[in-house]
Amino acid sequence: MKAKVSVACDNKEYHIKVEGRATFEVSPSLRSLALRIGSSPISGIYIHLDNCTGMDSTFIGVLAMLGLEAKKQNSPAMIVNADENNRKLLNGLGLHKIFLYTQSENSDINDKKWQDNSLPPKQDPMETAQTVLNAHETLMNIEESNVQRFKNVVDFVKKDIEKNKEK
Repeated sequence: MKAKVSVACDNKEYHIKVEGRATFEVSPSLRSLALRIGSSPISGIYIHLDNCTGMDSTFIGVLAMLGLEAKKQNSPAMIVNADENNRKLLNGLGLHKIFLYTQSENSDINDKKWQDNSLPPKQDPMETAQTVLNAHETLMNIEESNVQRFKNVVDFVKKDIEKNKEK
């Protein structure tokens, strides 16, 4: 099942609910949110993974971007209700350095006013490529072992972006 990513903002607190398998396809919309919230005060970022069945590295890199925005503003960056597999994925790429994990029986997510029922997948290949690049560069910046892991991806995407600019 493709991911459905929903966003709610309540008193400058952002709640992001991820359902299904989150991949690069929904990452550009989430990256746009990260860029937007970086220019306004926030009181926290909460990523709800109750129904998330998995994530790719691009999506995890964009989550890192969101968490870093919260940290810049001395606001909480929380992963809520991640199962063991998702914790391993996140920790393996260094996100334990950015986010705190919490389990919540009632994460009050149902009470939030959802801005958008679902973030739409973006169709612009250049925006997707830029998101893949930014996400992997972010992962490389937060965890040294990610440099070796993603160096080829970053090089490939940079070349692809340059090639498409020339067209």
